[in-house]
Amino acid sequence: MADERTYPQRPYLAVSAAIIRNRKVLVVRRARKPAFNLYTLPGGAVEAGETLVDAVIREVREETSLSIEPVVLTGHREVIARDEQGKVERHFVILCFAARWLAGEPILSDELDDARWLDPSELGGYRTTEGLAEIVTNAAALLAPLA
Repeated sequence: MADERTYPQRPYLAVSAAIIRNRKVLVVRRARKPAFNLYTLPGGAVEAGETLVDAVIREVREETSLSIEPVVLTGHREVIARDEQGKVERHFVILCFAARWLAGEPILSDELDDARWLDPSELGGYRTTEGLAEIVTNAAALLAPLA
């Protein structure tokens, strides 16, 4: 599915949320590219005129139907995917938030095919996006004193 984010002229800004509920984090599995079949955090692209906090709340609601409270930035990731010829096919800078779960149970969008609440120590048993365990560990540590 081609869009303006495929073969971009510049990086795209995105957000994600490490949502903590009862000391567990929500991870979701992508049902299509990019990150097909990998567990990651819910999130997506920031729209023009949208704050980062508004973007992460919207993206989480669209992908999972959950209500969250973003608390603090917990890290970032850069995703640069190249095609067979080495040309940049996708480039995202993702700002990751530690967030509290407020309400709801995961109801997945068509972009996702699984959701699990996991103890951060369980992430090693899953195929995840690069750096996910570090982001989740940071988020859990940042939110622990507030629990």
